[in-house]
Amino acid sequence: MSENPKIQKLRETKMKSRQGGGAERIEAQHQRGKLTARERIDLLLDKGSFREIDAFKTHRSTEFGLDSQRFLGDSVVTGWGTIEGRLVYVFSQDFTVIGGSLGEAHAQKICKVMDMALKNGAPIIGLNDSGGARIQEGVDSLGGYADIFLRNTLASGVIPQISVIMGPCAGGAVYSPALTDFIFMVRNSSYMFVTGPDVVKAVTHETVSFEDLGGASVHAEKSGVCHVAADSEADTLYLVRKLLSYLPQNNMEDPPFVSTGDDPLRMEEALDRIIPDDPSKPYDIKDVIHLLVDDGQFFEIHENFATNIVVGFARLGGHSVGIVANQPAVLAGVLDIDSSEKGARFVRFCDAFNIPILTLEDTPGFLPGTGQEHGGIIRSGAKLLYAYCEATVPKITVVTRKAYGGAYCVMSSKHIRGDINLAWPTAEIAVMGPDGAVNIIFRKELEKAEDPAQRKAELVAEYREKFANPYIAAERGYLDDIIEPRETRQRLINALEMLSNKRDSNPAKKHGNIPL
Repeated sequence: MSENPKIQKLRETKMKSRQGGGAERIEAQHQRGKLTARERIDLLLDKGSFREIDAFKTHRSTEFGLDSQRFLGDSVVTGWGTIEGRLVYVFSQDFTVIGGSLGEAHAQKICKVMDMALKNGAPIIGLNDSGGARIQEGVDSLGGYADIFLRNTLASGVIPQISVIMGPCAGGAVYSPALTDFIFMVRNSSYMFVTGPDVVKAVTHETVSFEDLGGASVHAEKSGVCHVAADSEADTLYLVRKLLSYLPQNNMEDPPFVSTGDDPLRMEEALDRIIPDDPSKPYDIKDVIHLLVDDGQFFEIHENFATNIVVGFARLGGHSVGIVANQPAVLAGVLDIDSSEKGARFVRFCDAFNIPILTLEDTPGFLPGTGQEHGGIIRSGAKLLYAYCEATVPKITVVTRKAYGGAYCVMSSKHIRGDINLAWPTAEIAVMGPDGAVNIIFRKELEKAEDPAQRKAELVAEYREKFANPYIAAERGYLDDIIEPRETRQRLINALEMLSNKRDSNPAKKHGNIPL
């Protein structure tokens, strides 16, 4: 029996829609070391799970030669699938079709899949590889971007939004990724900027390459625009899958519990020796994190930006947690403009998606200097304070060493609704460090001393003994307990389980006015 010709035509049409801009353009994409839109989807999603929508959609414009460049599906592939069996929605821009440019039909496809993600409560992942707005479509192209921006904003805090930059992303196109929760980039292959090198040279007379202006390394290390950078497209997509394993589907769900088999009662004697005897000597807070969390697995966010603070995801007893930790190995763990904003953004994400926050505190305070003051450290520090104060998820804090001045208040102290606040016996909680305190309190005595240096050393030791310790804070109830470092893991897991049904709320309001 011969096959129905209509079914045969459907198959041929669908096959054509999957060919993008044709074999020649696909080959050119591969020669640039880049995958096609569909190849990327295949790597990202569980095998065979992708279901495409709008495969027959095309642009309407016939201006400036576009009539001869009409491709089924236009220049973006949209649909849904699963990652580790969990539903996600995805759009993948196709650079082989009119340079992946965004026109009216392209934007409509993205908006449709975003609307579906929001309605059905599942993450949306955008794979960006586009030459920008389709000039031939004029205001329809600009309006398409604005339609997407609106949906990014409405979906913020409701479903996780992840942007993966896998090629060019320039001009107005950068603002959609900027509105999402996480931006992934590929080193030496992707870039983002508002104005390109030619415009920069014309306006400022600077000569700069695409990579130096807006490459992955620049945004991962200097601007902080990029949250995760990887060396290949395959590595990048693998890391997206990894990140999603820590996140809930939407703001109404809890993050997934994954039994890791790591003993929740495990003691770590190495933690007893990790803090140097000399309080001025550094140590790596990541060593502490790896010893505490399940299987030592820590998914760091913003690894190379504002490295004096460390943020990322891990599991404790199978529970997903967000970790914010001062890094004494970099600038003594001091808080500055960039680290404050990095921490604030991460805390707010965790709070939006019901992820408990573990804070590991060791900071001498906020970085002094005219550069910081004139750059707005007051405003930036207030962002971190606002984020912690606003957060209603379970908040657990461990003071490992220094907690001085305003930084003590900011880093999830009991006073701003910290749920469980613990300290190691090495903790130093005071208005300021012993050196500074002695210089102020005993200034006149030191001026009259026969040996000012010797007398100061004695007073510093006395101050540290009396004030720079955790016991006074514990006496006041500002610490719930002082614990041996080795027992920290089991205490954290116990606290998480105790707080699993925590309910807290903020006053009814449209929204607050965070100091942006």
